[in-house]
Amino acid sequence: MKKSVIYSLLVFTIINFEIKTIKGQDPASDPGTYMNSISNPVTNMDKAYMAYISAAAHSNRKRKIEKMRDQAVETILTCQNLINYLPAYNGDNSLRQSSLTFVQLCYKIFNEDYAHIVNMEDIAERSYDEMQAYLLLQQATNDTLKVGNERMSRAEKSFAAKYNVTLVTQTSELSEKMEITSKLAKYHDKVYLLFFKCNWEDSQLAEAINQKNVTKIEQVRNALGKYAIEGLKVLDTLQAFDNDASLTESCKQALAFYKSESETEIPVITDYYLKEENFNKFKIAMDAKAANQRTQQDVDIYNKAVNDINTAVNTFNQTNTDLFNERTAVNNNWTNTEKQFLDTHTPYYKM
Repeated sequence: MKKSVIYSLLVFTIINFEIKTIKGQDPASDPGTYMNSISNPVTNMDKAYMAYISAAAHSNRKRKIEKMRDQAVETILTCQNLINYLPAYNGDNSLRQSSLTFVQLCYKIFNEDYAHIVNMEDIAERSYDEMQAYLLLQQATNDTLKVGNERMSRAEKSFAAKYNVTLVTQTSELSEKMEITSKLAKYHDKVYLLFFKCNWEDSQLAEAINQKNVTKIEQVRNALGKYAIEGLKVLDTLQAFDNDASLTESCKQALAFYKSESETEIPVITDYYLKEENFNKFKIAMDAKAANQRTQQDVDIYNKAVNDINTAVNTFNQTNTDLFNERTAVNNNWTNTEKQFLDTHTPYYKM
């Protein structure tokens, strides 16, 4: 069950400063202009990334999404080149170097680490632990960027203080949208992981059922029931995201199904397999007896066993049909709700 969008891959920096300079300063060596020559291309880099995130959330056209990603990479390179060729300010290279280091980090993460994260996405489908590692890798990537962003911010403030530049903090539309995207990613991933944990166990359960492996069925059934109960408790503590509880409600419905499946339906299936095994042993013993050696009691017991196994088969088939229909409904509901949730709450943004 793949995630709809790789949301938490990157959260770039936003420079929200109105830069004012001192009257009478030489425009040729204006520190405010120098700072803007760095902040403007970085802001363009942020815009390209936000446009990519928006396209990934609101479009099903893979070619368009990949094109937006390529444009984001190109914008990072443009930003890097502009800062790289910018001279030091009056021999002071601190701001330029700090900014260049951060932009180079953005390029490395978005171009090189991105490929690693995408490759991990398929691996993550194999188990809960790998999916958790995948999401943790995304978070670690963001943490690395956050540290780089903070270093750059300190360099900006230090430069401004040194050259008497007034920085007035502002909140831009772009920064607000990126902040929403970051919060949305964390909320989505928390709920998604609860769903995936049970969904993955359910797939293992289906495999064990196909193998008629009663021991494995019982092991997975117990784990599934435990995870479903634990997940439901966590969901009860989560508040709605921007007054929208659709994602958590969909997850609750799924986990309630998994809980019911483990407690009610799966015991019916294991009971049938045990009855089938006992019946087959009984039938082999019965077939081994010659017809003239079978007593009426043997025949009566055998006929009752046939009736019992036929009833068990009907119950087994009906249970499997019900499980298939409920599982399909649960998965479809989750997929559709998740897509709608992300589409609703991911800000629209175009360059």
